[in-house]
Amino acid sequence: MERNHEFKVTVIALITAACILGDAMLFIVMPIYWQEFGLTALWQVGVLLSVNRLIRLPVNPLVGWFYKHIDKRTGVVLAIILATLSTLSYGWLQGFVMLLVMRCIWGIAWSFLRLGGFLTVMEVADDQSRGRLMGKYNGLWGLGGLTGMLAGGLLADVTNLKVVATLFGLLSILSLPIAFKYIPKTKEMETPSTSPHTKESNMWKNCQAWSVLSTGFIMAMVIFGIFLSTLSRLIDFQLDQEWTFLGFAIGVGTIAGLIQAVKWAWDPFLAPIAGRLSDEQFGRVKMLVFAFVGSGMAFYFLTKDLYFIWIIGLILVFQLMSTILVTVTDSLASDVATTTSKVGLMTAYTVAVDLGAAVGPLIGYVVLDLISLEVLYQLTSVILILIGFYWMVKGRKASR
Repeated sequence: MERNHEFKVTVIALITAACILGDAMLFIVMPIYWQEFGLTALWQVGVLLSVNRLIRLPVNPLVGWFYKHIDKRTGVVLAIILATLSTLSYGWLQGFVMLLVMRCIWGIAWSFLRLGGFLTVMEVADDQSRGRLMGKYNGLWGLGGLTGMLAGGLLADVTNLKVVATLFGLLSILSLPIAFKYIPKTKEMETPSTSPHTKESNMWKNCQAWSVLSTGFIMAMVIFGIFLSTLSRLIDFQLDQEWTFLGFAIGVGTIAGLIQAVKWAWDPFLAPIAGRLSDEQFGRVKMLVFAFVGSGMAFYFLTKDLYFIWIIGLILVFQLMSTILVTVTDSLASDVATTTSKVGLMTAYTVAVDLGAAVGPLIGYVVLDLISLEVLYQLTSVILILIGFYWMVKGRKASR
């Protein structure tokens, strides 16, 4: 039975990985070859790379409603079709308006995939395996991001956009038979003892639910917003000249890409371990405290005057802490959802995460523009450490 549960999580994770190939490729290729996409200004690149997150804010509640009334297989199949269309469009459509529409379509597809993945983990996991399976899910779909960035960038250099988009689109649509065969035609039903409306009403009165939603927002704002959007600026700030490795000069963009690739590569292995430790040995709260305080301390020193190799080490430490944070926060959200409303809580959680990821770059660049990178990172460090102390106090109260 346990192997069957593992298999279900693996299937939805690998389907998600296949569908995210085009999106990951775009983050590497579009900033370089933006004119080949028919764009006329660099600001259009920024809009296209962020609009998929913004569209998910109003779409996520609709997707949650969908999964309450229509079976999971239909939602995943719809996501695969939309993801394939958006991926193909990156090579075969040109112009800002057309690509804007397709990026919105990708945002809708991701909402279906993400919530479908969360619900699958919650369906098959218990309190002793939820963290490990959530880590496995996050790690495996991350392989799609790694492949999309590395293979997409390489293929775009040696071929052209149509070849890359067509190849990744075919890989996405090939997951369709897998979805029909292995994704069950089940609806997400609440336990019959309490009506769904009552559970959702109680959810908003639950202090733990609000703590999880706030933590998810802060986590996403820092990791997916502030850090990702300013990583290249941070490296440029710390790198006085081109860094050489084995006689080769390595620029800012290459270093930033390699750092992200390292995280994508280790997530399939480290995320399940982090989840298992939160299941069995340390618990969610202790892991959260450790990761928030550790990431806050790393963030504080990132803008200090240190040897560049130490800066790289600190960035990797923060990336490790972020792997723990994402896995444990997702697991904690699913814990709370099992006692309140599965679809309702996880829908609210995905909205909180997407909102944090959307406002993070905005807040980051406002502070960076008005004050400095150092102040931005120091303020972020304080926020992370304060959230860590909040969970420390909360954990001690719960243990009394």
